[in-house]
Amino acid sequence: MYKVLKKEKLNDVVELMEVYAPYVARKCEPGQFVILRVGEDGERIPLTIADYDRERESITIIYQIVGYSTKELSKLNAGDELTDFVGPLGMPTELHEVNHVVGVAGGVGSAPLYPQLKALAARGTKVDVIIGGREAQYVLWANKFKEFCENVYIMTDDGSLGEKGFGTVKLQELIDSGEIIDEVIAIGPVPMMKAVVGVTKPCHIKTMVSLNPIMIDGTGMCGCCRVSVDGKIKFACVDGPDFDGLQVDFDELMARQRMFKEEEHTVSVNANRMCNLMGGVK
Repeated sequence: MYKVLKKEKLNDVVELMEVYAPYVARKCEPGQFVILRVGEDGERIPLTIADYDRERESITIIYQIVGYSTKELSKLNAGDELTDFVGPLGMPTELHEVNHVVGVAGGVGSAPLYPQLKALAARGTKVDVIIGGREAQYVLWANKFKEFCENVYIMTDDGSLGEKGFGTVKLQELIDSGEIIDEVIAIGPVPMMKAVVGVTKPCHIKTMVSLNPIMIDGTGMCGCCRVSVDGKIKFACVDGPDFDGLQVDFDELMARQRMFKEEEHTVSVNANRMCNLMGGVK
C-alpha cells in the first residue's frame, strides 16, 4: 500500500496529494506519470508527476475532481493508503540545451510543467512562465514557480488576478517585444496547446506540448491517446506524453475527442445517478 503523506486543497475542484512511493521516487524524471488505483475495484487513473522528493521517497500529484474515480481519490486524507501506485511511466522530458525557455500553463497544466522548468533552471537555462486560469483560484503554483523563474506572468479570463486575457496574449506580447525565445513548453487543455502553437509556429519557435490530458489506459493498449505527429501514428502514454507541438495534428486530435462527447455525457449522468442511489442504500 502507498500511504498519503499530505493532502492539500488548491481550489474548489483541484487537490494536491503527496504519496509515499519509494521505488517511483527513486527513478522518476520530469514528464513521466503514474497510474494509481483507489480500492481493489477502483479504476486505473493516469496522473502526471507534479514533483518528487528522493529523500522523502515521495511523489506529488495534482488532480482535478471531475468524475467518480477522482471523487473517490478525494475522499482519502493523510494517513490513508492507495491500493496501487505504479510508475514511473512514459518517456522523460527531453531537456534541450537552449538559453531561454518560456513555459505556458493552463489550469492543472502547471503540475507537469513545474518539474520540467525546475530541471531546466537547475541546468542554467533562463526560464519564464505564463500561468493562465479562468479566475484567480485556478492559477496554480505561481509562488513555487517564482523560486526559479525569472518572470512569472499571470493571466486570468476575468482579470481577477494578474492581467486579463489568455496566456497566448502574453506570449504574443513577449515575441512582439523582441524577446529572444528559444523554446516554448505548453501544457494544458488541448485547445490551449493548439492556440500556443498557432502563435509560435509562424515565428518558427520550437514548441513542446504534453498530451497527458488524452491518456486513459496509460499502457498503449486502449488506443484512446492515439495522435498523428509528423504524419506518423504515436501514442501519448508510451511514445510521449511530450511531443513536438509543431508536428502534432491538433485538428485530427480534437475531432477524435469530440466523437463520443454525447455518449460520454450520457454515461457520466447515469453513473452519477447510480452513485446517488447506492449512497442512499443503508
